[in-house]
Amino acid sequence: MELAYIPSPSHGVYHLGPIPLRGYAFCIIVGVFVAVWLGNKRWLARGGQAGTIADIAVWAVPFGLVGGRLYHVITDYELYFSEGRDWVDSFKVWEGGLGIWGAIALGAVGAWIGCRRRGIPLPAYADAIAPGIALAQAVGRWGNWFNQELYGKATDLPWALHITSSADGRVPGYYHPTFLYESLWCVGVALLVIWADRRFTLGHGRAFALYVAAYCVGRFWIEYLRVDDAHHVLGLRLNNWTALVVFLLAVAYLVISAKKKPGREEVVEPGALEEKAEADAESGETDEAEKADDSAKADAESESASKKS
Repeated sequence: MELAYIPSPSHGVYHLGPIPLRGYAFCIIVGVFVAVWLGNKRWLARGGQAGTIADIAVWAVPFGLVGGRLYHVITDYELYFSEGRDWVDSFKVWEGGLGIWGAIALGAVGAWIGCRRRGIPLPAYADAIAPGIALAQAVGRWGNWFNQELYGKATDLPWALHITSSADGRVPGYYHPTFLYESLWCVGVALLVIWADRRFTLGHGRAFALYVAAYCVGRFWIEYLRVDDAHHVLGLRLNNWTALVVFLLAVAYLVISAKKKPGREEVVEPGALEEKAEADAESGETDEAEKADDSAKADAESESASKKS
């Protein structure tokens, strides 16, 4: 008897007149906005200027999308270039298929370009945006729910995901909702980074490294639950190996960076402090002028009252 389960959407595309609204793309877009919003708040708290995070994201996001798609197509090339497949499908990002490893790698290149143009240190920018990226992933994973993809092994748990589609080799049934597991894990990673950043005053890219390491831990065990086709190396899925290697690199960066550059950057955006000082000075001058004007009005009123008396 079916007591409870997570239903899957009957379709992943909704039409607003002639305009198709795809659930997968919508989740990616919302995730980007969340990352920029939180990143901007953290950047301002570090002494940066409003709008800088968004300006650099203009470079990072397109690079990240291309990188994510490239990683997916390269590691699952048989889906697009084997017999009976159409290579044009490799460009259909809206149908799903973005590898986070490629997205972060090439997105970092785009962020580096944007930071270089603004004279901003990339590690400081990465620290500010790190928890936002984790939340963006949490939102983006719901795109897989719309597409009925990347689910885990069969289960009878009350939170099982009900797959109804039989396209592309899917077998309708009840499976572990790995998209949900990863989404919740990413929320936890974001909270961990925010807490650790406040508690230990992380700087020089260490908040970003913590995000990477923590995400890799979750991704490693979630990969064990997935049943979608994947390349295996020495008995492990390719993404397991990627998570393991990236985790070790992130931990190594945390240790080495803490020894070579302890503490946090005092200035993250050249010119931001000067502009703030100028704004404060102008505000101070305005306040003094208002006080002088109020004093003059008070004197005039007092003199008028004296004449009347």
